[in-house]
Amino acid sequence: MTRKIMATITSNVYLSPQYTVPKDYHLPHGCVVEEIAGLIRVHKDGYVERPQVLPCVTAGTMNPELNVTSRDMVIDSATNTWARFYVPISQHKLPLLVYFHGGGFCVGSAAWSCYHDFLARLSAKVGCVIMSVNYRLAPENPLPAPYDDGIKALMWAKQQVLYKGSGSEWWRTKCNFSSVFLGGDSAGANIAYNVVAACDGAALRPLNLKGLILIQPFFGGEVRTGSEKCMAQSSGSALNLAASDSYWRLALPCGANRDHPWCNPLVKGKLEELKVLRTLVCISEMDILKDRNLEFCETLVRAGKRVEYEVFRGVGHAFQILSKSQVSKNRTKEMMARVKSFMAL
Repeated sequence: MTRKIMATITSNVYLSPQYTVPKDYHLPHGCVVEEIAGLIRVHKDGYVERPQVLPCVTAGTMNPELNVTSRDMVIDSATNTWARFYVPISQHKLPLLVYFHGGGFCVGSAAWSCYHDFLARLSAKVGCVIMSVNYRLAPENPLPAPYDDGIKALMWAKQQVLYKGSGSEWWRTKCNFSSVFLGGDSAGANIAYNVVAACDGAALRPLNLKGLILIQPFFGGEVRTGSEKCMAQSSGSALNLAASDSYWRLALPCGANRDHPWCNPLVKGKLEELKVLRTLVCISEMDILKDRNLEFCETLVRAGKRVEYEVFRGVGHAFQILSKSQVSKNRTKEMMARVKSFMAL
């Protein structure tokens, strides 16, 4: 039986995003064994540096024109798992989107300003409550730790519904729990996919999972795809092949390669066995993951799964949170409209 977990409101309280350079930065830790320039550096003794590449903002940092309320809530203080909620003003109960941020499993935070801005706008545009989960990061917490945190977040939400958790009324009473979606971008989309694959829908009731929203899902494989080869050093995208390989080396269990099913869902015989929810996949034309994402969708279709997908032209990986170009702004609006129509069905 799942232990009853009571909610704790932490609005305006700083929650660790797991990105800071530790205080003992200048101490010797041996040679660097893995590095993604400007994002993460791992030393021989396991010491990890994460420079602050993007600002973190509090939940209260919100454009008042959006008419969205945001607060942070603790899910598990022992693992520093928490969630930032976005609740638009509405006279009706709204669907719930449980969202996981990207960052190759190794960097990123639900408090990053780019995610805070994107999800606040998405909540207002779609008309849904969003629960943005801040999960543990690799390499300190390799896979399946982020999946475990995702499942724990769902079970925590279930407990808030069943036991009317103290302090959760402000978001809980706004949700239609018969219409729950899981989603994320990049590594977050991978987490959403694998959490659903591991979940027993009956165990989540009264939460009713209706669909998956995968934005540029971070999958891999030992055999290179065409887009991985031709766009390996793409300057028009936030992800290149060298960084992708480094993320997988840091995130996968020791001894695993990129054909591990957590990385490559197309491992022979696995996809057909899965009970896949109705799925929307958003793909970027200039992303090294484009061909792998297309192959994933086409395989789902052949397996008889319900999948919709769209390729967004002229943009690269994570354009919706990192690029300020006019074409990216236009494609972001198109993506939000597609998500809205998917969640409305």
